[in-house]
Amino acid sequence: MAILLYVTANPKIKSESFSLTVGREFLNAYCQQAPGDRIIELDLYKMENLPNIDTDVFNGWGKLEKGESFDKLSSAEKSKVSRISELTDQFVSANKYVFVTPLWNLSIPPKMKSYIDTVCIAGKTFKYTENGPVGLLTDKKAIHIQARGGVYSKGPAREFEFGDRYIRALLSFLGIPEINSIIVEGMAQAPDKAEEIKARAIEQAKQAARAFAL
Repeated sequence: MAILLYVTANPKIKSESFSLTVGREFLNAYCQQAPGDRIIELDLYKMENLPNIDTDVFNGWGKLEKGESFDKLSSAEKSKVSRISELTDQFVSANKYVFVTPLWNLSIPPKMKSYIDTVCIAGKTFKYTENGPVGLLTDKKAIHIQARGGVYSKGPAREFEFGDRYIRALLSFLGIPEINSIIVEGMAQAPDKAEEIKARAIEQAKQAARAFAL
């Protein structure tokens, strides 16, 4: 049995979101193909305790690195450091990852960046060596499902897309060898073709899900 971590970052409801709609179709197809796998869903806009890397976190980490006991940390430091460790351990325990985001202001939503910061932890998901950082998640695979109102896969706008590029670069940095993307784009640019674009993306997602389940 594999563990699939399904992480979404979009405050909209599914019927108003291209990324969430395509993501749900992907997940449904995956579950049909691999009904025995465990699915863990994280809706980052509904997650109550998603810490940012802030002063409390750095202070807590610094104290622990100096050999101080966990009990010596402040209550805020304990809470945030513990939560980050919990999220990182959950991430490491998964076998497969699905990230679902829109493209906002050329990048990913801030909630997804906060989540990524909690799981990109030296010693757990990557390590430093004399030859530079090395990813530790070498037996995982991932898919990023992203919706874009404009067309960023080609033409001059291609250089301004930092959402899918960031996700793929970060996962590669963590050592994940198999990373794919499902892109839904151009709906705002060609609203009369939005449903057609969505339908094509859903079919692509279903096919990708069947392969991802193997």
